Amino acid sequence: MNNASIGERLKYQRKIKGYSQEELAHRTNVTVRTIQRIEKEEVSPHLNTIKLLAVALEIEVDDLVVLTNPKDETLKKKWLLLMHATPLVGLFLPLLNVLIPLFLWIHKREDNPIYNEHGIKVINFQITALILAVLSFVSLLTIEKWGFFIFISVVPICVGIIIFNIIYVVQKNKCYYPFSIPFIRLNKNQLPTLLLLFGIIFFCSCSGPKLETLERLDGSLITKDSVTRKMNQLMEDAQIHGMAITVFNNNQPIYQKQFGYKDYLNRIPLTDSTNMYGASFSKAVFGILVMKMVEKGVIDLDTRLESYLPKKMYEYEPKTSWHDDFSTLKEDSLYHKITARMCLDHTTGFKNYRWFEEDYKLRVHSEPGTKFGYSGEGFIYLQVVLEKLTGKGLEELAQENIFKPLGMNNTAYEWKSKFENDYALGHDENGKSLKKDKDNEPRGGGTLETTTEDYTKFLTAVLSQKLISEESYNEIFSPHIKISTVKQFGEEANIFTDKYDDINFGYGLGWGYFETPYGKAVFKEGHGSGFVHHSVLFPETGKGVMIMTNFEKGNSIFKEILEVVMKDVYTPWEWENYIPYDKR
Repeated sequence: MNNASIGERLKYQRKIKGYSQEELAHRTNVTVRTIQRIEKEEVSPHLNTIKLLAVALEIEVDDLVVLTNPKDETLKKKWLLLMHATPLVGLFLPLLNVLIPLFLWIHKREDNPIYNEHGIKVINFQITALILAVLSFVSLLTIEKWGFFIFISVVPICVGIIIFNIIYVVQKNKCYYPFSIPFIRLNKNQLPTLLLLFGIIFFCSCSGPKLETLERLDGSLITKDSVTRKMNQLMEDAQIHGMAITVFNNNQPIYQKQFGYKDYLNRIPLTDSTNMYGASFSKAVFGILVMKMVEKGVIDLDTRLESYLPKKMYEYEPKTSWHDDFSTLKEDSLYHKITARMCLDHTTGFKNYRWFEEDYKLRVHSEPGTKFGYSGEGFIYLQVVLEKLTGKGLEELAQENIFKPLGMNNTAYEWKSKFENDYALGHDENGKSLKKDKDNEPRGGGTLETTTEDYTKFLTAVLSQKLISEESYNEIFSPHIKISTVKQFGEEANIFTDKYDDINFGYGLGWGYFETPYGKAVFKEGHGSGFVHHSVLFPETGKGVMIMTNFEKGNSIFKEILEVVMKDVYTPWEWENYIPYDKR
């Protein structure tokens, strides 16, 4: 029957079924006269007539259609292959799995009934697959354990069905798409359906997960609402009443939110423009500033700092209340070996601050450059040398090189009168407000006044490698000294362990350093006057988290925040003394 005319095919199929012309006419609502004229080849039947006859005879439309040109068979296979195969593009460009076959169907459906039939089946399946993909994503976020398996199984199953039909259509000119929802039907007015279809596609394109989810280190997603709920739950359980968080994806802040109060006693809300004491967040900014000075040729990382000055450090008359007074170093035999690198990686040998000395006299306790010992005094020492070299104070240098270029208009190393209208109070372990310290002189190690909005700008610039060169960032974000102590502070800061060897734990220049399966991580914390902060960046992934709180026990939920928001289980939280609130 391959070369038979449509009349001969119709007669052949009618007789196989045992139908008379009258009975076939009754089953199709096609007149007997029309059937007679088709079988006598007196007319060329309309496409809809052929469809009706095929349905009544329980055969494919293709079994009645005559190809007048042998090349038409090859051309038909190519068009069918195109309809069935092009949805695979949707693996790389979402929605094209529906749009491409839709356009092909609209273009070809009137040329041959088989195009119309196959196009409808492909489109119905691809829309169903799109809906399944969305539902599987929802299950990933809402169903423990099984949601993950549902999510990863949808795509392979759909791709398998597509590949099966590509082979099936080439061999048999037929297709089979199970589970398809019949959005488009044969023998129906398709205008309302097409409008509904475009509406579904538009909705899917406008309601994608990117705007409402965060991607974590392992590639898993978490909704912003889930983060908000978790933050509220943790803060309530731990009785912490003021906190702000920023989460970074693709080097940009994707989630920023403030919780609780800047003044808990009076229930005054915390906002992104509220001034917050930055504590040792100061050191991260200072590290970038120093590298800027290195790039300008003002200073070198490995030149002994005292060699830049015409006099010994202890010979200079102090100009501040205390921090530039180095007179006690006259009796010290090691301080002159200190370099900028040692100040930034905490290997000067100074204690954290001189008031931790029994006699309040600054001195070096170990050979500079050999041992990690967290020290704000090292940053002050380097700051004073820079100020003498440039003739400019720390505040002026920071404004020129960092704060103004980044638009950090509410940030300074000293208290400004404009902060008076909106600033946060620190709170002790019991939630009692602490007096705000407003008379600090600028110090690179710990007097930063900022806002969550401004410090987010700073960390965004760091992730995006602005302000300084890539080479300088690589210098900062490298381990210059290994850390092998149990804790950062206290008695256990003198007890050694191999616990952190697996993460290559150490310190860079102004930033802590460790390694993860997702690349290196750099962190900086801050603590003082009732404020506790933590930031960690993963430069190779463009991800990170910043947490700022004005409650002394705020760090009791840092560990869980990092794990939930970023799947960060690598931060050395015990070394940081971030003991969870329910284990204290």
